[in-house]
Amino acid sequence: MFDRRISRSATCQRLTATIVALLLAGTGVTHAQQADRQPPGNPLTTADLSGWLQTSAPNGRIDASNPFFQGLGSNGRSCNSCHRQAQGWTISPDELRQRFARTNGADPIFALVDGAVSPVADVSNVYARRSAYAMLLSRGLLRIGLPIPANAEFRLSKVDDPYGYASTRELSLFRRPLPSTNLVWLTAVMWDGRETFAPFKPPMDAGIDLENLRVSLASQARHAILGHEQAATAPGDAVIGQIVDFEMHLFTAQVDDNTAGQLNSDNAMGGANILAQQRFWIGINDTLGNDPTGDAFDEKSMRLFDDWNDPTAQFRRDPRGRARAAIARGEQLFNSMPIAISGVAGLNDVTGLPVIHGSCSSCHNSPNIGNHSMALPINIGLADANRRTADMPLYTLTNQATGKVVQTTDPGLAMITGKWADIGKFKGPILRGVAARAPYFHNGSAATLGDVIDFYDTRFNIHMSGQQKSDLVAFLSAL
Repeated sequence: MFDRRISRSATCQRLTATIVALLLAGTGVTHAQQADRQPPGNPLTTADLSGWLQTSAPNGRIDASNPFFQGLGSNGRSCNSCHRQAQGWTISPDELRQRFARTNGADPIFALVDGAVSPVADVSNVYARRSAYAMLLSRGLLRIGLPIPANAEFRLSKVDDPYGYASTRELSLFRRPLPSTNLVWLTAVMWDGRETFAPFKPPMDAGIDLENLRVSLASQARHAILGHEQAATAPGDAVIGQIVDFEMHLFTAQVDDNTAGQLNSDNAMGGANILAQQRFWIGINDTLGNDPTGDAFDEKSMRLFDDWNDPTAQFRRDPRGRARAAIARGEQLFNSMPIAISGVAGLNDVTGLPVIHGSCSSCHNSPNIGNHSMALPINIGLADANRRTADMPLYTLTNQATGKVVQTTDPGLAMITGKWADIGKFKGPILRGVAARAPYFHNGSAATLGDVIDFYDTRFNIHMSGQQKSDLVAFLSAL
């Protein structure tokens, strides 16, 4: 499902900039004092808790006439209903609660088809709607209804659904909408990879398989219009093509930090304009040795803020300098802090190594992008029964051949492949622009970046100090 192979031609070393350079011009931001860092009305920058998020787009503007912003179905939704620029091109509970309050839950995002905890939930009044759309309002989660594949190696032997709907006919899987930006570096489309087309054979002039990526994104758009927007028929190829073109030309990253200031100054490489020129090819810097150039994995996958590394900054009365030094320290931790990776299906079992001595960059290995450079669906335990919260369904699955039993809130990739070994596997998201996209993980189980760090700290027994956690949050917030 996730396998994307590319040629070992040396031409894979060319920069992604050869594809995207024509898209991005004239979107730089001039800064002065804190209050004046972002010009009022700049359509390409939006505020978030960390500072300012920047999106680069062709001609320096967001094309609001694109079908991406048009309702193409029967319920009033558009792609933009779930992919909002100010939320990093996804959705946030805070913004959804504002939409609910403005409309008493009548905004198109609040649709029974997948916005509610069940497609038969009571929405007869505002109080009922508040309960029906509780997962959107609390975690920004949509309900994805999927059947277990007919040829699955497992069966559903028990359901504990607090909403009384999930059954052998259809499981209710609650997931975050992924960002509709930075898509040219995707190695899998959707959390479970169900819209990923393979095998991938890149064009000879670059390491991105644009043809199959476009096919994958077109399929995703078409299914979203038929499903999320409840269209009777899908629009034609021309309309779908316009949506895909729009999405593939968006690049988003944090450009300014509340304390550190411009993230693209003093030799730093933050912001969407620099990001758009980042080199990439399928398999670049692959942890498992699949880089088609033959180059070995380099754990230093992030080099955005190397020049901000200043050990003396903490002793000076310079808040900006201290903030920049913290970001640089966080980058170093991301690249090299030792993590004993164990019990990760899709990684430890594939390599045959009970323990892999790695770091954050072992999985987020695409240089300065923070994605898997090859499709790498893994199970880090996010959907395990011991992490279940009361608002999530719990599914008991039984292996057809062995009788082994596992409990999970979301079987992940296994709902597509039917394979027992794929239960609980998901792809990782691209990290750029992550500060604007809370909550985190496929199920929104981490409310803040601090919660994300705490999860990994406990999951892999890293024993980070408070300073290390703070520095990592500073770095991630600057992406």
